[in-house]
Order: sequence, then C-alpha cells, then structure tokens
Amino acid sequence: MPMQFKQTLVRLALILLPFSVFSQTTYLPPGDKANILMERLEIKSRSDSFFNFSKTRPFSRRHVINAVNHYTQLKGATLSKVDRYNVQRLMMNNPEWVPEGDRMKYASKKPIAKNFYKTPANLYEVHIKDFDLIVNPVFQYTLSKENNSDENLFLNTRGVYIRGKLANKIGFYSYITDNQERDPSYVRQWVSDRKAVPGHGLYKTFKTPTGLDYFEARGYFTFNVTRYIDVAFGYDRNFVGAGYRSLLLSDFGTNNLFLKLNTRIWRLNYQNLFMELHSSIPPSPTQLVPKKYAAMHHLDINVTKWLNIGLFEGVIFGRQNRFDFGYLNPIIFYRSIEQQNGSFDNSIIGLDFKANLPKRFQVYGQLMLDEFLLSEIKAGNGWWANKFGMQFGARYIDAFNVSNFDLQIEHNRVRPFAYSHYDSVANYTHYNQPLAHPLMASFSETIGIARYQPAPKWLAVAKLILYGQGRDSSSRSFGSNIFLPNVAPYRQGDYGYDIGSGWNTDVLYGSFLLSYELRENLFVELNAAVRRQKTTNAPISSNNVSVVTFGIRWNMQRREFEF
Repeated sequence: MPMQFKQTLVRLALILLPFSVFSQTTYLPPGDKANILMERLEIKSRSDSFFNFSKTRPFSRRHVINAVNHYTQLKGATLSKVDRYNVQRLMMNNPEWVPEGDRMKYASKKPIAKNFYKTPANLYEVHIKDFDLIVNPVFQYTLSKENNSDENLFLNTRGVYIRGKLANKIGFYSYITDNQERDPSYVRQWVSDRKAVPGHGLYKTFKTPTGLDYFEARGYFTFNVTRYIDVAFGYDRNFVGAGYRSLLLSDFGTNNLFLKLNTRIWRLNYQNLFMELHSSIPPSPTQLVPKKYAAMHHLDINVTKWLNIGLFEGVIFGRQNRFDFGYLNPIIFYRSIEQQNGSFDNSIIGLDFKANLPKRFQVYGQLMLDEFLLSEIKAGNGWWANKFGMQFGARYIDAFNVSNFDLQIEHNRVRPFAYSHYDSVANYTHYNQPLAHPLMASFSETIGIARYQPAPKWLAVAKLILYGQGRDSSSRSFGSNIFLPNVAPYRQGDYGYDIGSGWNTDVLYGSFLLSYELRENLFVELNAAVRRQKTTNAPISSNNVSVVTFGIRWNMQRREFEF
C-alpha cells in the first residue's frame, strides 16, 4: 500500500534522527529574490568552491549565508551598490543565521506593538536558546486582461508560512495557501487536457467554469546525520540542473512526498531522492489515486574550482500495493535493479556540467538519455526508441560593463517518446504533469532572458521563448505526449520519428516584467505577455494571445505560465 512507503520513510527518518548534532537549516523557496544574488556571486567568484554545488535546488539557507559571507569577506569591496543592498536584505531575511550580536543592524526602527516586525522582513520572529521561529503572511492578487476575451483574469492567494529551528538540530518549514484564479485561454486549455492546474494538483471550479479553486500545502523537516550528511523529509519540489529548464528533474509540477539525503564532502556533492508520486489518471477528492514511486541520485564533482560535472540517474516504477525496497539503496546503479526486474521500470540517466569562465561568463548544459542505439542514430531513419535530450546555455552578468544587467540564453532539445513508457504508469510524470521539461518531448526550444536591476528596489525582466513541437493527433502518437504508452495502437511503426513529426506547432512567447519593492518582500508589478501559436501542417490553425497584468505580491513567488 502507499502508506507502507510513507511509514518506511518515517521510520528511516526516526532511526537517523538521534544522530543529528549539527546546526540545521531550511531552504530558499523557488522564486526567492536571493536566488538572483547567488547566481551572480557564483559567476563573480568563479573559483570559489563555496558556490560550486549549485545544480541541486532549492538552496540551503545555511549554505547560502555561509557562501555569501565568505565572498563578502574576500571581495565585498568589489560589489556594486545594488549587490551590497541585496546582500544586506539577504541577511535581514535570514536572521536565524545572523550572529546574535549583528541582528540589531537589521532591526526595525518602529516595531508594531513591540512584538511584530522587529525586522522589516518578518511579521513575527523568535530567537532564543534552542528555538528560532519566523512567521509571515503570504498574499498575491493580480488582475489581467486578455486581448481576445471579455472575461477578467485574476489570481487571489492568501496564506501563511512558518519556518524555524529546534535546538540547532531540526529545521522545519510549512507553507499553506488558498487560491482562486482565472487564467489565459491557452492555460485553460492546458488544464482541460491535463486535468490539473500547472504547478498544482487537484482543483474545483470557482463561480464560473473558467475559474479555478485549489488549496496548496507543503512542508518538511530537516536534520543532520553527520557534519556532512543532511536529511530532509516532507512534501515539496526539487530541481536538478543549472539552467532555466531541466531535462532531468524540474519544479514545474506539483509537490510530492520525498526523502532527500545530501552528502557533501571534499569535491563531491551526492544527493538521493526517494519520492512517492501519483499515477496519470483523472484525480478525484473522494477516490484514492494510485501511487507510483521514484528513486533518483545526482553526483556533483568539482573537477576544478571553476568546472563542475554531474551524473544523474532516475527510475520511475509502479508496484501494486507496495514499494520496491531494492531502490532504497542510495548508491547502487538503478539500471541493474530495473533489468533484474525484467525491465519493468522506466529509467533515465543524465550528464550535466557547469563552468564559470573569465569575463563574467558561465556555460552549462545537460544530456538526458532514456534509451538509444548508436547504429540506429547513425542510420538516421528516425527510430522511435532513440530517446534523448540535450541542453546548452550561457549566462553573462554585468553585460557590456553595465552593472546588474544580466543576459542568459538556453537551448533545449528532446526527441519523440523520451520519458514515455510502454504502460501509462511508469511514465516520467506526477499528478498528470511532467517531472522534467513542461513541453514533455519532441520539441526544440530556445530561451532568451535579459534582467536589469538599475536600483535596489527596481527590477526589469524581459523573456523570449521560441519553440517548435511535433504534437500528437487525435488518432496517433508522434511522441510528444509522454502520458500515452509508446506501443501500438498509439505508436504506429518504428521509424520516421523526428522532432516536428506529427502536428508541427510553432510557438513564440514573450514577456516583460517591471517590478518595484514597495517594502521588504512586498512587490508591485506590471507584466505584459504575448503568445503566438501556429501549426504549419493540416489542420492549419493559429492562436494569438496577449495579456497585461497588474498585481501585488507579498512573501511569495510570481505565478507564470511559460509554455
């Protein structure tokens, strides 16, 4: 039963818990403004080993603070005015990791009722011996207008998050929100196709058929087994890679139950993830959704101080009423277990790299291998089982000597039928959403991002995404929809499958964001987005959408639909 998996993870955590003796941490959430600072300082430092392990996210708050402190002690004088401001705000937002004697630097001049907003960053906080607690409200409200619709689009989110430490041994985090939204038409089509809200799970309609209502809760606790091994157990998302997208594991989809072990020593960072996932069926609030499971590990190796190479392996497997405990081995080659099980499961392997180059450049990439035959690749006949993907990207910070003006370009390419499986259970998905790239398979995508922070409280971000995809027809799979089994009658024939095969669709997505931080973590934002979709073979169609959004956001990330 799925409960057995949960009980196993809880028992393992309780076994390890008594050995936790080192200071514990929580993680920076996705979309946190400190992630930009970490990205910039990593490239600036170039050969500083404090920053080299950045391909597994979210980042540990403890590690972030230690890395930034290390950098500022060595090269703080070289930071721009905006970077110095961002460092100061990082410390203000993480007082549990600031020495007690330095906390007064970030204290509010006029706290509310003496106990609230003692610092500008946090509504309520406690820092005493053996106990740290931070409580903050979560709020976002946006109003949008789509060019070809009379309906008003909106997002209304209210909630709270709590984090803290117990006796410097256990870290904890909880995030709860209630959400209502009406999304652009192309997003509503995605919801209709997937029976899920992008980035979330179960939902119900709100007032009208186009409105969505859903609840989100995520949380975890963390502890140390030794000085070198961190353990996290909870319900959240994880990401593997240095890019804007990931071909191995992304945080695009909804949260999942996980146990994470992270070992960092010498030039190595080794992470294990064991996850409980939902099978791809229409979810129901009154029916238990069948479960499947994943076991993944990622090894980062600092080949030099500026070059990092990683190895990834992951397997998705479904078992009726049980977890396969062979996959709990944190260091075995999972492919060998899969083969001994009769190749019943779905495994992928990957290689990634990241190199910090002189002149404020960084290059990175990924290679994802599902399965392939070299002879079939050389033949060039479009064999369906040549399933692999590639990513290559580059960042250029302080571009053209303009302070805090950063550029990024990234190309992602995945062949048809990658991530799919011969049954509908072991595909590389969770809760009707892909675990890796949101476009799933059979696509070629290029992303360009320009980000400029001209002053401490201002941020402008422009994005351009271009992709072509061979989509499936109503009667045949050409390999883009990884939820479909990759066998007959869905797949017809073994050859002739290339990126673009099928219903060839080209999409252009562009957006521009202007954001102002009214007070700490309270943002007022204006965003404009356009999306142009066109099919180039019968049945030829087009769908052009433009959306203008104005909103306010407090202590949470922006809601974006970049697919």
